[in-house]
Amino acid sequence: MSVQAQDLLRRMFDRAVEVADPMRSLGADLPERPTGRVVVVGAGKASARMAEALEAAWGPCEGLVITRYGYGRPTQGIEIVEAAHPVPDSAGEVATQRMLTLLGDLGEGDFVVALVSGGASALLTAPAGDITLAEKQEVNQKLLASGAPIGQMNVVRKHLSKVKGGQLAAAAYPASMLALLISDVPGDDPALIGSGPTVGDGSSSNDAKAILQRWNIEVPASVRAVLDGPSGVLPPQDEKISRVTNVIFAAPSQSLDAAAALARESGCDVEILGDDLEGEARDVAEAHAALALERQKERSGDAAKPLILLSGGELTVTRRGDGVGGPNAEYALALASALKGTEGISAIACDTDGVDGAAEVAGALIGPHTLAHAEKEGVSADKALAENDAHRFFETIDAQVVTGPTLTNVNDFRAIWIG
Repeated sequence: MSVQAQDLLRRMFDRAVEVADPMRSLGADLPERPTGRVVVVGAGKASARMAEALEAAWGPCEGLVITRYGYGRPTQGIEIVEAAHPVPDSAGEVATQRMLTLLGDLGEGDFVVALVSGGASALLTAPAGDITLAEKQEVNQKLLASGAPIGQMNVVRKHLSKVKGGQLAAAAYPASMLALLISDVPGDDPALIGSGPTVGDGSSSNDAKAILQRWNIEVPASVRAVLDGPSGVLPPQDEKISRVTNVIFAAPSQSLDAAAALARESGCDVEILGDDLEGEARDVAEAHAALALERQKERSGDAAKPLILLSGGELTVTRRGDGVGGPNAEYALALASALKGTEGISAIACDTDGVDGAAEVAGALIGPHTLAHAEKEGVSADKALAENDAHRFFETIDAQVVTGPTLTNVNDFRAIWIG
C-alpha cells in the first residue's frame, strides 16, 4: 500500500469519527435549558460523551446514563454507570431498574432528556416476564452469531424487554421528553437505534417469533412464554409516548460527506455507494472488489485522478469458526482475498465506535501487498476467513486500526482507494 493511500484513508476515517463526536455535534439540537426539574437518562457507547456535551452547555444535571466498560466520561452531575456490551450483564440490569425508578417519580411539569446511541440494546437490560439475565444473555449471543441484520435482531430484543420499543419513554409519562439520538442503523430509523427505547413500534410478537425461526435460533421456554403473551412494546400512536420528540443529531451520511470532502480536497474523485449497506461482510467485499477492478479499468491512464469508493451501513457475519473477528475486519480480509494483490487498490474498513465485533479493534487497512506479507508471516487469508479469524490475521501482519474508545458511533466506515 502506498504511503499516500494509507495516510489518506486513515485521515478520512478520523474525519468521519470527528464530525460525529457529541462535543462537536450535539449542541446544535439542544434547546435552552428549561426551568423546573430536568432529568437526563440514556444508554449507548456514546451516551457518556453525550452527557458530557450536554452538561458543557447546560451545567450540572440530575440523571443516570449507562455506557460500555471503558467508555465513561467526567460529568458534573449525571451519574455514569459502565456495563457490558454486546452481551448484557448484571451491572446494566441493576442500572436500568434504577433508571426506570427515577423516571417513575416524574410529573407533567418535568422535562427529560434521553441520550441514546448504538449499544443501548445491550446496556438497557430489563428482561420481560420470567426471563432471567442468563437467558437474555443466551438469546443475545445467538442473535449476534446468527448473521441476522441489526433491524431484525432489535425486533426480537424489543419484545423480550420492559424498556425497549418506547417503554423507556412511557416510564417518564406524563413528563415531556427530548430524545437525542446518534444513528448507527441503516436508514436512520429512530425505532431501530438502541432498539428504540423512546420510539413506538409497529412490530408484533409474531414478527419476533418469525425472525427466530428464520435464523434457526432456539430459545428457552421463558422466552417463548413472553412472545406468546401480550407485548409491552408500544404502538406509535400510544398516548404514553405522545410527549416525546426524537431528534437524530449525528448520522452516517454526515460522516461520509465529511470524509468525501477531505478526499476531494486531497485531489481524489469520490463515489459514495450508500450509507445504509447491509449484508454478509464477505459477500459485500466480493461485490466491492469487482466494482473496484471495473472502475480501475475504466479510469486507466496517467491523467486519471485517484478514485475513492465510500460506503457505510452495518454488515453482518455468520459465525462458522471460533476465531476472533468482526464485520469490518472480515470485509477487509475478504476484499484483499478477492483483489489478489492488484496494484493500485488499497482500502480501510472500520467501525466508528472503535470496536469491531467483540474485539477492541476498530478494523483494518489492506493494500496490494497484504496477501504477500501474510504469506511471509505464515498466515493464510483463506484459513482466517474459514475460521472467522480476521482480527488475528491483521494483528499478525500489523495492519489493524486501533483507536480505543472513540466516544461516538455512526456505524461502519469503508473506503477503497483506486489509483
